[in-house]
Amino acid sequence: MKKLFLIAFLLSITNVFAQDVDSYIELLKSDIKTNKKAIITEVMVFTEKESEAFWPIYNEYEYELSKLADKRIANIKDFSSNFDSLTDVKANDLLMNSFSFLEDRLNLNKKYYKKFAEALTPTVAAKYMQLEHQIQLVLDINIAANLPLMEKPSTK
Repeated sequence: MKKLFLIAFLLSITNVFAQDVDSYIELLKSDIKTNKKAIITEVMVFTEKESEAFWPIYNEYEYELSKLADKRIANIKDFSSNFDSLTDVKANDLLMNSFSFLEDRLNLNKKYYKKFAEALTPTVAAKYMQLEHQIQLVLDINIAANLPLMEKPSTK
């Protein structure tokens, strides 16, 4: 769990609007990818058989999750590029895209929980999904903490 806290700390020192959005996104991706497998290995303590069953499914899951992350990243970039000229229509579109991402991620988690439960046991799969959820929460909190709230531009 120390590594999960380390990731939270590393991510908390960045600010999406204080630097280039692309740089922020790359930093976020690299920090997570570097440490996530180590965190999973440390927390899950798989047997050799469990490990052989888990990692191929995990790699599929991560691939699909990264495609979803691209959807989120596109929405963040859209928000960033429209921040100073935000309209009610654009604000609505951005929020609907955010809801869509969250729904898609939940559905992906449900889909892969079933796969993990079949390959391992429901208890081991539930433990992993609980850990995955905690990692996703750290990411979500970091993103939320670094994105300013939407504001309609002032009409001076």
